[in-house]
Amino acid sequence: MIPLPLARIAEITSGALAGMADPRAVVRGPVVIDSRAVEPGSLFVAIKGDRVDGHDFAAQAIEAGAVAVLASRPVDVPAVIVGDTVTAMTGLATAVCAELPATTVIGITGSAGKTTTKDLLARLTARIGPTVAPVESFNNEIGHPLTVLKADEDTRYLVLELSAREAGHITHLTRIAPPRIGVVLNVGTAHLGVFGGKEEIARAKGELVEALPADGVAVLNIDDPLVAAMAGRTGARVTWYGRASGADVRAENVTVDDRGRASFTLRTPSGAAPVGLRLYGEHAVENALAAAAAAYELGLPVATIAEELSEAEPRSRWRMEVTDREDGVTVINDAYNANPDSMRAAFGALDALAGDRRRFAVIASLRELGKDGPALNEELGRLAGGAGLAGLFVVGPDADPILAGAEAAVREAAGRVPAAGAPAAYAGPTSHAEARAVGGPPGAGEPPGTGSVARLSPVVAFGDAPAAGVQGATRVSHAADAAQAGAELSALLAPGDVVLVKGPRAAGLERVAAALLGGDRR
Repeated sequence: MIPLPLARIAEITSGALAGMADPRAVVRGPVVIDSRAVEPGSLFVAIKGDRVDGHDFAAQAIEAGAVAVLASRPVDVPAVIVGDTVTAMTGLATAVCAELPATTVIGITGSAGKTTTKDLLARLTARIGPTVAPVESFNNEIGHPLTVLKADEDTRYLVLELSAREAGHITHLTRIAPPRIGVVLNVGTAHLGVFGGKEEIARAKGELVEALPADGVAVLNIDDPLVAAMAGRTGARVTWYGRASGADVRAENVTVDDRGRASFTLRTPSGAAPVGLRLYGEHAVENALAAAAAAYELGLPVATIAEELSEAEPRSRWRMEVTDREDGVTVINDAYNANPDSMRAAFGALDALAGDRRRFAVIASLRELGKDGPALNEELGRLAGGAGLAGLFVVGPDADPILAGAEAAVREAAGRVPAAGAPAAYAGPTSHAEARAVGGPPGAGEPPGTGSVARLSPVVAFGDAPAAGVQGATRVSHAADAAQAGAELSALLAPGDVVLVKGPRAAGLERVAAALLGGDRR
């Protein structure tokens, strides 16, 4: 943060100094909302949450070196008293950003992939100047201004994520730090229930390109029709990225190795270079292209962009973290968040990485999908049930739609769906994934064993998880919580198995991955 005396902070936030605060005392940063993160020279922002009130930690923050506390009530220590601390912090961030004319602000939005794209782009911009980017997914009305307040006179690039929970959110965030480059990744089904439809989600995401100045740049995904349509909502110049031949920055000759990592030729108007990603999942190609397109607009040579993309490792936790245990079990921890689109991408990554190895998945019911929630969760169950799993664990409440979809998919793959009151004839699997689902190798056409619905305390399962090297139907189980899922799954795993762990943030499925790894992060 740029150095500011308390008197100036009080002026910006329309606050009043209290608690013997020295108006000449200078805050040099960081601005923090966690008293444990206080450093000498900090400003501690006391936020009253549902479970914790930051005001209760005001004295602790001052003892740790904070110059003052931004508070909404007296706290008996040096403070700036304001009406609302989040609003005041937003005003402070807006004022600080306005004092940084040499800083280029880049905003990134989309239904999925924001954090990965942010991490990649921040790596690229760091090649040409000091860069500030959010920690993890600091992309809302609290995390966004906190990130902006990390910038100072030396900052040349401010790479920001912008999330939207309703219309107007992105507009609000762009007023804090007006972007010159706006990157829109995709329009999916995340928060579908909040917005009411994908068109409404697109309208909200498009607020980013509407905020761009005439001499700015909108970096748009040519492969997503709802994103492509945003070109008509901005006066800024448009740069297209994607796989289509009309993209300015595009991927050609995409291949995926046996670890699920993509390689491709990065094509730009000024030339091409090979990229070999260390990120897992083919969907990372789109994130890499978005970052490459923005970096290209900043003047980075294509060879430099390709080099940096090829060296980038996963930076933010619980996003496609792939860990091999000493016994050969592979755990894919993608538990930070989930929506229907990212679930499909994750199962695609599992399929590529697992190959012919035995595979398991731990998932949870998707949320914020509104009236479409039951149908979309049943569709998720069908996806998982047809993914060739040895075992599927569905964790937590509201699991019935997923369980129903998964069991239906397993029965259909096994040719056990009754027709007109009689069992259907088994016609053989129609895909490699279906062949694995019924227990046969890719291309197998022989009918599997009949199996049965069994009740295994404390989970309900369809069939049994086949032992390593033994063919059998997918076990579909319901676990009350992450701890139960981790314990049940641990007992089933054998050397060489692969496990996907993915669910909405509230499900806390990262605890399953932690239990499976037990500190083993080879």
